[in-house]
This record gives sequence, structure tokens and C-alpha cells, in this order.
Amino acid sequence: MSFEFERKQRIAILGGGPGGYEAALAAAQLGAEVTLIERSGIGGAAVLTDVVPSKTLIATAEFTSTLERSSELGVTYFVTGEDNKAQKPEIAINLATVNKRLLSLAHDTSEDMKLALKEAGVNVIPGHGRLDGTHAVIASTGPGGTDFDRVEADTIIVSVGASPRVLDTAKPDGERILTWTQLYNLTELPKHMIVVGSGVTGAEFASAYSSLGSKVTLVSSRDTVLPGEDADAAAVLEDVFVRRGMTLMSKARMQSVERTDTGVIVTLADGRTVEGSHCLIAVGSIPNTANLGLEDAGVELDDAGRIVVNRVARSSVPNIYGVGDCSAALPLASVAMMQGRTAAFHALGDAVTPFDERNVAANIFTQPEVASVGWSQAEIEQGIIRGTIFKLPLTANPRAKMQGIRDGFVKLITTTTSRTVIGGVVVAPRASELIFPIALAVEHRLTVDDVAKSFAIYPSISGSIVDAARALHQVERK
Repeated sequence: MSFEFERKQRIAILGGGPGGYEAALAAAQLGAEVTLIERSGIGGAAVLTDVVPSKTLIATAEFTSTLERSSELGVTYFVTGEDNKAQKPEIAINLATVNKRLLSLAHDTSEDMKLALKEAGVNVIPGHGRLDGTHAVIASTGPGGTDFDRVEADTIIVSVGASPRVLDTAKPDGERILTWTQLYNLTELPKHMIVVGSGVTGAEFASAYSSLGSKVTLVSSRDTVLPGEDADAAAVLEDVFVRRGMTLMSKARMQSVERTDTGVIVTLADGRTVEGSHCLIAVGSIPNTANLGLEDAGVELDDAGRIVVNRVARSSVPNIYGVGDCSAALPLASVAMMQGRTAAFHALGDAVTPFDERNVAANIFTQPEVASVGWSQAEIEQGIIRGTIFKLPLTANPRAKMQGIRDGFVKLITTTTSRTVIGGVVVAPRASELIFPIALAVEHRLTVDDVAKSFAIYPSISGSIVDAARALHQVERK
């Protein structure tokens, strides 16, 4: 008697960032034979040079700000001088120690992920991967990428991420002119950091270095900071930035950045110049899709070089998927992770419910944080969808008063008739945590009455969400 066994499905994954990592775990869980190729380390740029280190730096800056305003709450730190009189100590930032710690955390996170893949039975190949047709990948390994492994695959998942956009007129040198991946090599706090770009990345690092004690100039080609975000949130953040001593230069397009003997000089399109000790270039990113063999395999790319995918992360080639920042999806680690799982489940025939990008919550880790989900006020005002908007400042929140929080608000956006929650914005410390109940309401089509019936802790910042929902109920009855 002979037995025939069905061959395991072979999944090859290019890139071990959040998307590739989750795809590998999901595919292994479903019994596939999984090979993952990663050139820099498990976790990719998100863990090693982007999300983990940047948010660790921001957390350090936040702690510094808390210390600085402690006197407002009646808490004073002092040392006794030689004359036995109290002297206020200065807060000193040892950037070398800060960067050493955050890089250590990034390394540890990467090692934890590597161990999880090993325990799941995933074959990890260190090296650079590229497609060889539609059913195989080539892994360049060994010193200088001189050795090659060919991996046959039934399904290929591409999760190679993106890299900082580099301009010919502002080429990073890793010392004075920097991308956000190079900041962690600094050993001393910049005296004057010029940040070019007022999007999410630029705003986050401008906020962090300002709190750490650097003089910061934020150069924006647009009218406001965070031009693509909620206008009220951007206004709050601008006010906070200016109050803390940051210089904001709006409608100021950077023409070039040059290194000088003592620092950098940024030249603007209108001829003005700004001199500083360092310059951070934060003008977007480029997908790492070049020279991967995607075009030869028939994979469609958009004008920016991103893989065009559908709601289950499938590309124009049925057995090739694209996830994360290299795809035409929201450039968020949480989206990459969801895409990775979805791609693996779909490829292996498991049940899949495609997620709606509009219901994805996003957060900007400035001080205060800015979190949002769903439809925006701008879309309501443009007439794209009918809706009602209600904003409740945190100055009305008792817990915010106790904690000395002066800036921020909760905003709910609902349908006009049924009062279903379709969007929301939170500007507050830990907005990344506070947006979750609103995201749940948006995902599950809850009404303001559903939210208003929930019990919020008193006093709590989240109580403002319930208060906003109750206020909308009152509006409905008028």
C-alpha cells in the first residue's frame, strides 16, 4: 500500500519588516513551508532605524518635558549649593546614552522577532532577495552578496519597505545633513536643528529635539504644519511649537542644504538662508522596489514605484503579493502587519475579511499627540459625505486640569441622520491610546448613543469621548 501526501505550500517572503514578519508567522501557523529573506535584520527599517528608535527618542523627550513643567503642579527639584541654599538643577541630555539605549531596544526587539520566527519553523536567509520569474526568488548571501540561493515558491510576498527620499541638492552626509535613519549616530545634542519638511516625520522630530533642548527651525513648503491632517489639530500643534520657542517657516521651499565649517546652511527658493548646526531632511520616502525583478514578473507598479495591490494585498500577478510601505497602501506599521496576515491567509485559502483603510487609526507622536480615524472634517466640508462635527476642548476635562494639560481636544464626526460615528480626532498626551474607542465605534458602526451609554472612568481623559457623544445626542434632539 502506498500513500501520497499533499506537498506543503511554499511561501517566499522578501523583507522581514512588520509586514513580512506577520506574513511569515501567519503562513507558518497554517502549515506552509516559509522562507524569509531579510538583508538588514528581522524587523527591517521599522524596528532598526525607524519606528522603534524614533518613538523611544520621542518618549525620552516627553519625559524631559514633564520634568520641566513639574513646578506648575507644585513639584520642585533642587540641589543644595555650597552656601546651603536651594538651587534649581538643569536638565542635561546625554544624547550618546539616549541613542545607545534606543539602539539597544531596537536590537532586542529584532532578536525577539527572530526567535519567534525560529520557533514557528520559518527558514530565515540573511541577504538580499529578488524575484526570478513568478515562482522563485534568488537570495544573494555571503560576503558582498557573492553566493546565491534559489528558492522555489508557490506564493511570493514582497515586503521590502521604503527608504528616506534623498535630494541631489541636499545630500545627507550622516554627520550634519541627516535622514531620520542617521540621527542615532549623533553623540551630542544639536545646538540648532533645522528640520526640512513639516509632515508627520518632520513634525515628530522637530517636537522631540525641541523638548530635548535643541533650538529648532521647522521649514515647511506648505501653509501649516501637518498639511494633510486635521486643521484644528495642526493649529494646536503650531501654537504649542511656537510657545516652546520653535521657529516655524511656512511657505518656505528648501532649495539646497550645504555643509559649512561649523554646521549647515539651508537656502530657500526665495533666496533666504537659515544657518544651524544640523539639518534633518524629512521630505518623504521612496519604495525599495527597484531591481527586484518585479517588472519582469509582470507586477504592476504605480508612478511612485509602489506595488499596486487590491484589498487582500494581491498584485497584478495572482501569486505575488505586496505589503507595507512598498505597496500603494497607508504607510503605517499597523497596516503592513494587517496586510501581511491578510496576504498569507488569502494565499493559503483561509477565510479573509479585507480591512477598510478608512477605518485605520493613525497617530502622530508629537507633544501633544495627534490621532485620527475615519472620515475627516475636511471631507465633510468639501461635501464628499454629509456629516456632523463636534469638538470638545480638553480644558473642560477635570482630569486634564489635574494633570496641567492645557492643549488638545476630542472631535467626533457622525452621519447627520443616524448619528453613526464615522470619524474622530484626539489631540492630547497619549492620543494614540485614546483613539482606540473611537476606532472601535467607527469599525462597528456604533451611534453616539451607543458610545454615550458606555461608562468612562471619572475623572479620565477618555471621559471627554463620552461627553462629546452625549453632546451630540442633545444636538439630535433639538
